[in-house]
Amino acid sequence: MAAIILWVLTHLSYWVIFVGMAIESSFIPFPSEAVVPPAAWLAQQGTLDIFLVVVVATLGADLGGLVNYALAYWLGRPVIYRLAETKWAKMLLINKESIEKSERFFRHHGVVSTLVGRLVPGVRQLISIPAGLSRMHLGKFLLYTTIGAGAWNCVLAFLGYYVIPAAFPDLKTTEQVMDRANRYSHEIGYAMIGLIGLLLAYAGYKYLRHRKEQQNKKDENAL
Repeated sequence: MAAIILWVLTHLSYWVIFVGMAIESSFIPFPSEAVVPPAAWLAQQGTLDIFLVVVVATLGADLGGLVNYALAYWLGRPVIYRLAETKWAKMLLINKESIEKSERFFRHHGVVSTLVGRLVPGVRQLISIPAGLSRMHLGKFLLYTTIGAGAWNCVLAFLGYYVIPAAFPDLKTTEQVMDRANRYSHEIGYAMIGLIGLLLAYAGYKYLRHRKEQQNKKDENAL
């Protein structure tokens, strides 16, 4: 895996970004920190375009998530759990417990977990599997996956384009950028989850308040 990551870091292009993020979002373990922050750093150097980096990375993540979704959708829970116990699955760092963890996360948070789960380390790669097992509507799945993957890629791009060059102006290689991104990406991901939670809570509060005001108006008109 180290050799593959090194190859990606030294051959970053839009196609490599797309394929790398498709792999990262599938059942194959591959760090997104090895793709988007170094690519964003290259964009800051003028080699790539930062907007295209985010768009291509998100499209790649959609494809990888769709592969997991389709496999779970068509194979079903018994086959998926049997496959999780094979030696090939263990080589990919997948086991019964990791599938169960992703299913618990999906049951607890509902369909929006395909969005929020994209920000959670250890859940991100497998959250598409319970979506497929539950036969979640494909349109909703793609919408939430795109929003979640896009948000995460924006975070990583912000790291590579603004934060890392400002904090470490002497960096010379994409490998150094990846190392710095690995240090901070998980903490930022959890902060993003907290922010999304606050926004959802605020939206829920505004909705309930609006409903209450509408009901009060109806009651006044009925008198």
